[in-house]
Amino acid sequence: MLIKFFNGIFPLDKEAVEAAKQVFSLRNYKRKGLLLQEGDVCRFYNFVISGCFKLYGVDNNGVEHNLQFAIENQWIADFNSFYEQSASRLFIEAVEPSTVLQIEHDDLLYLYTHYPRFDRNFRIVIERKFIELQDRVLQNISFTAEERYQLFQQNFPDLIQRLPGTQIASYLGITSEFLSKIKKKIVKK
Repeated sequence: MLIKFFNGIFPLDKEAVEAAKQVFSLRNYKRKGLLLQEGDVCRFYNFVISGCFKLYGVDNNGVEHNLQFAIENQWIADFNSFYEQSASRLFIEAVEPSTVLQIEHDDLLYLYTHYPRFDRNFRIVIERKFIELQDRVLQNISFTAEERYQLFQQNFPDLIQRLPGTQIASYLGITSEFLSKIKKKIVKK
């Protein structure tokens, strides 16, 4: 699955595929299992084979704020903690039973140096995440909550079916009660 993902961007040669097999490891997480905990260093860049994860922070009032979701064929990590090898301010939690392929920081740097296609592939992955983040920031400062929810529905139809309303509301920056009102309003239209 991972090799197929990379081959959809910049195909890997046999040598690079063999190198990847040596440094990626498979790991399973139960629902609510923590892939990363606040205060820990993010040691792995994670490719989701199955399941769903959320990346979130917790404010001083104990309220979760979802920043990202990752499902099959998507990547998740706390980029700041991973690349700086510093303590994370975020959590990564399995929303449902999940399986990931993980690569450690030093192994990823090794692939970047010795197999240029990995460097190109990961650059594309990160660029896409950056674009997604820019879009999200623009939506948060320019769109109403209803417009943000409708965009979430359009952009992430699989997540609408898999996530409880509380998780979606947290991602949108609204309460779950307000999300219920938005859904009712949309149904009436």
